Order: sequence, then C-alpha cells, then structure tokens
Amino acid sequence: MKEYRIDTNCIHAGYHPKNGEPRVLPIVQSTTYTYDTAEAMGKLFDLEDSGFFYTRLGNPTLDAVEQKIAALEGGVGAMLTSSGQAASLISVWNICRAGGHVVCSSAIYGGTFNLFFKTMREMGVEFTFLAPNAAEEELNAAFRENTRCVFAETLSNPSLVVTDIEMFARAAHAHGVPLIVDNTFPTPVNCRPFEFGADIVTHSTTKYMDGHAVQVGGVIVDSGNFPWENGKFPELTEPDESYHGVVYTKQFGRAAYITKARTHLMRDLGAQASPQNAFLLNLGLETLALRMQRHCSNALAVAKFLEADPRIAWVDYPDLESSPYHALAEKYMPHGTCGVISFGVKGGRQAASQLMEHLELASIVTHVADLRTCVLHPASTTHRQLTDEQLAEAGVTPDMIRFSVGIENPEDILDDLKQALEKVSV
Repeated sequence: MKEYRIDTNCIHAGYHPKNGEPRVLPIVQSTTYTYDTAEAMGKLFDLEDSGFFYTRLGNPTLDAVEQKIAALEGGVGAMLTSSGQAASLISVWNICRAGGHVVCSSAIYGGTFNLFFKTMREMGVEFTFLAPNAAEEELNAAFRENTRCVFAETLSNPSLVVTDIEMFARAAHAHGVPLIVDNTFPTPVNCRPFEFGADIVTHSTTKYMDGHAVQVGGVIVDSGNFPWENGKFPELTEPDESYHGVVYTKQFGRAAYITKARTHLMRDLGAQASPQNAFLLNLGLETLALRMQRHCSNALAVAKFLEADPRIAWVDYPDLESSPYHALAEKYMPHGTCGVISFGVKGGRQAASQLMEHLELASIVTHVADLRTCVLHPASTTHRQLTDEQLAEAGVTPDMIRFSVGIENPEDILDDLKQALEKVSV
C-alpha cells in the first residue's frame, strides 16, 4: 500500500474496509469471538496463531486504532489501555520488575510522578528523578547496574520543558536500556520521538488524540528498534512458563516488547480500553492534524499577547523566541509544539485565582488539551500531592496557571483574557 503522509494517515491508517464493508470503523461491542474447533482456539491461547478471542487481549475496533497510532508514530505495534496512567505503568513494568531501577525526568505530569514515586516504589521499583535539562554527565551518573529504562516527556506537563530526546536516548543506549517517552502534548503530528532515538512512546489519548474530552485512554507504541537480547531483559529473552515456555524475542522478533505487554500484563492487569472509547478516539484522530495546527497558531498568538502584557509576570511557551527551550523546540517540533501555555500573573497565587474566576470563555476543569480553551492551577490540583521541593523540581510554581488554548476564534480567546485581566488586582 502507498506510504501516505501523516495527515492522510490520521484519516486512513489502521482500517481498510473491503467490498461491501462499513466505510467508517465499526464498534465491535463483543467480549468473545467464536471458532469452529477447540484446537483453533487453543493455538490462540498458546500464541501460536493470531486472532481475537477475548476483548481484554484484542478486539477488531481496538486493533484498527492501534494500527493507526503505530503508523502515526512509526512503530511496529501499539496497545491501547484504559488510561494514560495505565500506559505509563505497563510501559515500565513490562521490562522493570521488583528490584529494578528507572532514571526519570522530574518534570512530568503529577499523576505520573505519584505513580512512580509512590505506587511503583511500593511495588519494588526504585526511581531516580533528575531535571530534564540536566547535563549529560549528570544524566549518565544516575544509572545503576539494575537500571532498566529511562522515562521522560517530550514536552512536560505543565512546565513545558522540552526534553533533549537525542541526549536522553544516547545516555540510555550507552547503558543498554531503552528510552520511554510520553509524547502526549506534541502528538506524532508535531514530534515523532522514534526518529530521534526513543524506543517506546506512550500517550494519554484522553488529550489531543481524542481532542473532544469524551473518552479516557492511553496507548503504548513499540518502535521495534531496541536490541532486547543484551542480557538485561530476561522477561523477553527467557521462557515464559505461563505460555508453555514461549520466548518473546525469538517468536515475535521486533514486536517482542509490545507482544509481552499485551499477552502478559494486559492479560493479568486487565486495563484494556473499551471498543466504544476506541471508536470515539478514532474520530478524534481523524482530525488531529488539522486541530494541532489551530491549537498551535492560537497558542502562539495568546503567548505573544501575554508576554507583552505588563500585568503578566512570566510566560513559558517553547514556540516563543524568548523561551530557553526554543532551540530544542525548533529541532524536535519545527511545526509547532502544542496548545498549552504556562504563565504567572503579577500578584502571585491570589491574582492567579482571580484571573481564572473571571474568565468566561475558558473553563476551570481538571483537563487539558482538547478543543475547548480551559485553565487550571496545577499547584492546587494536578500536582497538589507534591511537596514544595518536588513542585520546584517539576517546574511548578505557586503562581503557575496552565492555560490550554482551544480551537475557538483566537480573537475571542484574547478578548476573554483581556476582560479577565481588567478585573484582577495586581
């Protein structure tokens, strides 16, 4: 089949109806699938054949959307999950069992930080957090003998730090481990981390991929490029007795990692996406390229307005030339970053609260990155479980406002900010 460009693949990849079949991806709302013989189904359970037999492990609707996202990221396979949190958990747990260690950027989403710092530590995995703009020497010094992966966000939520993917990948590979990158904010439309050396990509599909705030979900994408047979990953290179001794790297080759994630962890954890949610996600993916263009152009207009307003204390947006991450943004995301801006109002936390309360078009919601403009105060919501020291490490200041610019008319968004700023005591 012809190799299409990414905006065409947003529409057409993953689902190819045959003669007389539905043009639009159908919802297969079934838990089970019938077979003519017990032998045929037994081969599925033994991983000797491919097919659908229980929706926890696979479903035609999910499969089509997984193929589409894998095509968008340039990977060999993908697996949808019930949430972005589930994707983060499984992406690490798949190759880092109890007793393992992970090097992780400190500038990550608060929920992911809690997952790693609290829950996965209780599961026996240790994490070393360091600044995403740490020097390469500092990054290399964080590795241990039991380090099994590196985790970072392409564009951090909400501090908007741009990770130097090539440097992180270089360090990870020098120590024989993969780099996992959460690519939620840029989406594959604006950044494809595999092209810069990342090995695994995750997303909260709840955000831009969906774009309409109608489903919660996540996805893991496998590049198929990491050499797992280097002695560090027995999970993939030694027999799995729960599947009669299958060795994932031998039987599934480049798709070993994503196959194990599905057949082992999804089997046992059951954090699968629903067919209905996959259908809704696909509708969002079809317009992803168009929406990201509008998000980015609107956000740049808003960021420039805020930067020029004397009532604003500071603005973080990598597409601004004044941003310390502008050069990295141009390298990794030359067509735009995302629609999220972080800024502070003179007057601190109280002024930030006043501004948010006076906004009319923008909604205060525990969400980000959909077509409606929304606003949040991270220090008191998504990151409120963090200590002051952890907030500082994550780049979250007490006065920070996370402003997610939607795809409304940009003049209406600016007018909303102007009228709200007039009512703030600074």
